[in-house]
Order: sequence, then C-alpha cells, then structure tokens
Amino acid sequence: MLYNQPSPHETRVLTRRFGLPNSASIDTYLASDGYKAFLKAMQMAPDEIVGEVKTSALRGRGGAGFPTGMKWSFVPRNSPKPKYIVVNADESEPATCKDRVLMEEDPHGLIEGTMIAARAIGSEKGYIYIRGEYRYLIDHMDRAIDEAYARGWLGKNIQGTGMNFDLSTHTGAGAYECGEESALLESLEGKRGNPRLKPPFPATHGVYQCPTVVNNVETFYAVPHIINMGGQAFADLGTPKNGGTRMFCLSGHINNPGVFELKMGANLLWMIDAVGGGLRSGRKLKAVIPGGSSCPILRADECDLAMDYDTVAKAGSMLGSGGVVIMDDTTDMVAVGLRIMSFYAHESCGWCIPCREGTTWLKKMLWRMNNGEGRKQDIDLINELSKNMLGRTFCALGDAAAMPTISLVEKFRDEFEAKVRPVMVPVSGPDQLVAIS
Repeated sequence: MLYNQPSPHETRVLTRRFGLPNSASIDTYLASDGYKAFLKAMQMAPDEIVGEVKTSALRGRGGAGFPTGMKWSFVPRNSPKPKYIVVNADESEPATCKDRVLMEEDPHGLIEGTMIAARAIGSEKGYIYIRGEYRYLIDHMDRAIDEAYARGWLGKNIQGTGMNFDLSTHTGAGAYECGEESALLESLEGKRGNPRLKPPFPATHGVYQCPTVVNNVETFYAVPHIINMGGQAFADLGTPKNGGTRMFCLSGHINNPGVFELKMGANLLWMIDAVGGGLRSGRKLKAVIPGGSSCPILRADECDLAMDYDTVAKAGSMLGSGGVVIMDDTTDMVAVGLRIMSFYAHESCGWCIPCREGTTWLKKMLWRMNNGEGRKQDIDLINELSKNMLGRTFCALGDAAAMPTISLVEKFRDEFEAKVRPVMVPVSGPDQLVAIS
C-alpha cells in the first residue's frame, strides 16, 4: 500500500480505517460502522441530506473547490430523465496521489458515499471513472463492488430499504484532459475526451444529456462521515466556508513525504516542518506549489498562511487537488517551468487553439531558455503568451498551463535573465566581439 505511517499531527476522519487488518474488505468495513451512514440517510428526506452537506461546508476536493451541497441542489428533482452519479477518479494532476490511497485502503467508503449521493438526487446508476494507469485499482474497486452486491448493499431493494442503485467502474485511457468533468463525461460515453461547451452544466445535461452529479473521490468519501457526525461537526473541523479535513500530498525536498489527512486551514509552514519533517539538511525553503502543478507558485516569504481555499486564493494561488510540492534553494525555477509546460503541452487535447498552440510555443521557448539559448525578449514573450491563454479555452487546461508559468516569470525573473544567451557585437572590427545581455 502507498499510505505512509500515520502522523501524530493528523486528524483521521476519512482515514480512520487505514491500517486495519484487511481494511479493503467488506467485513472490516461493516465491523467499523460501515454503511451505517447510508441507513441513516435512508431515514432522511433527500433535501435533508443536501442540507447537511451544505452545512458541512464541504467543497469539491478535485481542484475547483465548489461547494458540494450547492452542486447537488442544482440537479432538477422533477426531471423525467434518469439521474446519474459519476465519481471522478482520474487523478491526473501532477503531485497528487490521495484518491489512489483512499481507494486502496477503504474502497467501501467510496461506494457508500456514492449511495448517499444517489439517495440525495434520486439516482439509480453510478459510475466510477478511473484513470487508465490505475488498472490495478479498477480491479480493486471491482472486487469491493462485487462484495457489496453479494451482501445486498448494491442492486435492487438495498437492505430492504426500497432503494435501487447500481454501480460500476469505467476505465480512462490516461488522458489528463479527462479530469475535467465534461471531457470525462464524453469519454464515459465512448467518445473522444474533449471538453463540452458550458452551459449547460452536468447537473442538468451530464451523462447521456441527463442530470448528473460529478464529484472527486475524496469528496464522496467525506459524505458518510458528514451524515454520521452531522454537518456542523464536520464544518467545525475546518475554517469558515472550508469545512472538514483534507488529504494533502506532501512531496519534494522534505524528509517525510507522504499523504496526510489534516484539518482544513492548517498552516503551510507548520505542515512542512511538523508533518513533512522539515527540509533536507542545510537547505532553505525557496518556493511551494500548494495544490498541484496547475497552481501559481508561492515564494518562501508567502508561505505563512492557512491552507484553505479562500486564504490560498487571497495569496494569489489555489489549494487545488492538495498536491503540495516543497522546493529548496537548490531548485532551478526555469527548469521547473519547462517540466510543467512539457506536461501540459503533451496533455493538451488540441480542441482549443490557444491551448494547443500556446503550450507548444511556451514549451519551445522554455526549453531554449533552460538550455542557455534564450533571448532577453523571450522572458516578456513567455509572460505575454501565458496571459493571452487565460480564459480563452473550453476548459481550464490552458489556464492550468499559463498560471504557474506567469508566477514563475514574475517571481523569479532573475533566474530567467541569468539564462539569457549573450549577444555578441563588434567593438572595433569584425574579429573583435564583446558579449552584452
């Protein structure tokens, strides 16, 4: 299993079954209060369930941080069309691996979360869309789903409650773009994973143009705990409008990398030192990516802040998917920019010209800059091109490529300037040259 040894600094709510013998089995799940939240939810009206989720201040854990209860409330209850639950388990954001851990250790927690969401919106069918590289996890979730069917927790008239709900997995093909909800739905329907024009939104026109709730894995995991403990108790674990705990993936130049469940609003510097074990010996903090590679970078002097959606947004970045990358003073920020852009240029679906062409040209310029072949005017051109991509694409991939690049150029311009190729000019004759920047 991927999950690290638990830290004494963790608040274990979603991860409370981690480490139990055979934690992935339905027997372990049932013995530790599994599926009790579903039975409790069956005694509640759908609007009551949505109300508890709203009270919990649970926000989508996939990156955007949209309020979950509000998202569910957009689904039209009186629609004659069937309604669907879709789990976004694509998890393609670089530096992010928390959904993988949740599904490995406690697959029935995800199943129960989808069942409660189905009760809330009146759905009888759900899909778990898992990225292609997680092939073993598809098999792992399939075993858990088979167990749930065998014990009467999925299918017709679940546990005599009168509710019907079927759930199945669906494999992706390794496309980052399919982490965007509308591209995921296109892929789920068997089409090429290109984003849809919005509006309309999935709440009214999702799978097969039917009302659909699409949420991240971690979001669904929180739902049974919200029902069991109450929305307000869950909200109180975090900060205002940012309820509960959050799975943070700490990586980079620290002594104790791993996936940790911490309260929303935990201080970033505390997270690095106390939970991550501090930086490598003798090194100083230089920068942090707070929520996956699509987020603007924070300088060391910007990192004394609470890790919740609103505070990080005020600091000019995003909490994103919880992928926290810590970089020390040995890090070459131009190389960081090239590595990030190489990923986005490769993963662009090509649907939008600003993204398809922009990421390609940015990669070329950053490669040239990183190899000492750049021109001084390239620095401003990289910044200008990035800004011209913002808000001009069907989905957020163009923004995801542009935002970290803009922050790198503006916050670490001196490193870009240091890699500018000297221009050789004659001083008195053709054979006498001098370098100028």
